[in-house]
Amino acid sequence: MKIDWLKPLLGHQGPFATLHLDATPSEQAAERDVEGRWNAARKELAQQGAPHGVLDMIEEVVSRPTRVPGPHGRVVIADDTGVLVDRVVNNPPTATTSSWAPVPEMLQAALAADESVELLKVAIDRQGADFLRAGQDGKAHSTFQAPHDEIEKSGSNEVKRARIESRAEDSWERNAAAVAAEIERRVAETRPELVLLTGDKRAVPLARAALTTPTEEKVVEVPGGGRSGGGVHEAAFAERVGEALDSYRERRRERVLAELRQELGRESNAVTSVDDVVAVLARGQVKELVLAEEYGTGGSPMNGRKLWIGPDPMHIAGSRSDLESLGVTERVEELPASVALVRAAVGQDAGLTFAPEGSVELMDGVAATLRWRDDGTPNEALASMSGDERRLH
Repeated sequence: MKIDWLKPLLGHQGPFATLHLDATPSEQAAERDVEGRWNAARKELAQQGAPHGVLDMIEEVVSRPTRVPGPHGRVVIADDTGVLVDRVVNNPPTATTSSWAPVPEMLQAALAADESVELLKVAIDRQGADFLRAGQDGKAHSTFQAPHDEIEKSGSNEVKRARIESRAEDSWERNAAAVAAEIERRVAETRPELVLLTGDKRAVPLARAALTTPTEEKVVEVPGGGRSGGGVHEAAFAERVGEALDSYRERRRERVLAELRQELGRESNAVTSVDDVVAVLARGQVKELVLAEEYGTGGSPMNGRKLWIGPDPMHIAGSRSDLESLGVTERVEELPASVALVRAAVGQDAGLTFAPEGSVELMDGVAATLRWRDDGTPNEALASMSGDERRLH
């Protein structure tokens, strides 16, 4: 899962207000409405020292409806320059949380990313396609009109009808090729993770057949959709799209966990335990940070452990003295381990994956796959790094 969109947060000095709010519409919520939940959180943030200007900017954002049906949450991060993150998460928090702190609570924002899929949805008919690009930057709609307009099979006599039908089928194929070319262009430009095709039963397979292999490998077909919503059972189609996205998220997660299991088994490009993950984060080796799923639901597999950070995201250590030994003496802070780990991962363009319970063995609830290893990389098989004696008991 990509979390590079969080990187701009690292360019801000802070402090930051982080809000994790139940944004479920009032008529579907069991308790107070969104406004009431926000008002309570605002008081807490004010008590922590958040300025009125920052709180007003957050209030302007959370007062806008998400237009998402059913239970869901919202993550907002702001500083005195404005709102930096505003993301919807599928599952609302059991209780609203808020903080005013030198470092943003990136874990909640990362959880929003875990539920997001960079998607290009294409609704195709015999005349063109409607495009929807959805992801971390919001949604963008556009339309593409194919060049050939002889699409109806009709005629007054058998010979003329055969000729028109031949021209119509030729137009379908040419239009499908044009739509496929437009899909290729947009995939190259916006780099979605998933391309969802829906629409006309004849046009969709024609367009898909014209795609190159790299793009076709991103494709999933979802029946029941169409252009401009005409004749579409919206609720049933939305449910099918949701199932397709859930399936993709599961595949995306399993790819990372399969690599982690394999590399740990080889005692190669992966490490597990807080100490070893901190070591490789500090060296910029991490490809994917893996956290136990309990992190995403408010749990603390590391039993409240703290880590130390410096001004650079790769300044991370188990103790203040470890940082100072590297010459880091200013803007040194102690943070909850989960926040410090995610911050370091963002700083080196690593990904982040949450591992469901039982899916992989994680020491301290954390692991990482690596871009590279050398003689200085922690060895999971040998008691050669700090913390190994503790792990072996």
